[in-house]
Amino acid sequence: MEHFIPLSVPNLKGKELEYVSNAVKTEWVSTGGPYVNQFEEKIAEYLYVKGAVSCQNGTAGIHTALLVLKVNRGDEVIVPTLTFIAAVNPVNYIGAEPVFMDCDDSLCMDPRKLYKFCTEECDFVEGHLLNKLTSKIIKAIIVVHVFGNMANMEEITKIAKEFNLAIIEDATEAIGTYYTEGKFKGKYAGTIGDVGVFSFNGNKIITTGGGGMIVSNDEYILDHSKHLTTQAKSDELFYTHDEVGYNYRMTNLQAALGLAQLEQLEKFIEIKLSNYDKYKHALTNVAGLIMIDFVKVARSNKWFYSLIIDDKEYGIGRDDLIVKLNEKGIQSRPIWGLIHQQMPYKDKQSYKIEKASYYIEKVLNIPCSTNLSEADVDYVISIIKSLKKSGEI
Repeated sequence: MEHFIPLSVPNLKGKELEYVSNAVKTEWVSTGGPYVNQFEEKIAEYLYVKGAVSCQNGTAGIHTALLVLKVNRGDEVIVPTLTFIAAVNPVNYIGAEPVFMDCDDSLCMDPRKLYKFCTEECDFVEGHLLNKLTSKIIKAIIVVHVFGNMANMEEITKIAKEFNLAIIEDATEAIGTYYTEGKFKGKYAGTIGDVGVFSFNGNKIITTGGGGMIVSNDEYILDHSKHLTTQAKSDELFYTHDEVGYNYRMTNLQAALGLAQLEQLEKFIEIKLSNYDKYKHALTNVAGLIMIDFVKVARSNKWFYSLIIDDKEYGIGRDDLIVKLNEKGIQSRPIWGLIHQQMPYKDKQSYKIEKASYYIEKVLNIPCSTNLSEADVDYVISIIKSLKKSGEI
């Protein structure tokens, strides 16, 4: 294949080689070293939060967040069904139970259904939200800012406050997204709830290869997160451990890469915004295609670009289009399988899943890397248009 355009790959054109080489030269390649502290400090500074704790990936971050928020075995956590499964699995790690919630048109958790569930399917007794169906305590909500779109945190925080629920913000796809108006104007995704978690996987807008970050404005959460992610040593010299900890530390090599990436984040977001606008302008008038919008009250990082495919109008279904695009050297993918339908979670409670079921059948993600050239974007647009127009399909 002469021309291949991947879906989402890293952009490593800054000081990555310089910083990583320095880590190697100084032999600080493992979980000690100055780049780890620098990366944590710079992330906290960028997000205007009290502190940040690096970890091995976003999944480890969510697991740690559940532990520090004292979600216990047998408790329940409200989670989205439309998300990557890594947002939900940590609930299972600690022996808690997920309750699956629908999305709204932002693809993020629907606050109206969330409120209806809390008021109609639960009782609020002595400061605890009790699930009528299971008689279990609901302790927390995991909110995912899907594809870099900002979930409705104004409404979700009101609900959480009313029913004494902790909020974990899965901002693994949304670093750089922030509110531009409203109650949380200027607040970044991941900084509004009790704990925020970020991912630096290879397909994210900035990467450390693999890695994550826990952020909070609560000193106890930050200190306990650091403690748990570094094997819970109460005495480092004599290796005394006061609880079960985890080897969730980020390496100095990863942090060196991340620091160089963070220096370019705003530039990367500018590219994301520009390429999204090009796609949307070019595809708006193609019958059967709708480019999913991002909420107007926030500056999104626009991490992933999503098309809704109407097979009757466009003339081809989403899955067939994936095959045709691949034949033309364009990588695309469907949205994730809904989590409440996955084998490990089929017997778990879900609440009025409707919109997520619609989007699961219709959404297609198209190339969105920050190193896409203008010619790449034009090529993707031309192929999507031609597949409809030419009758090739």
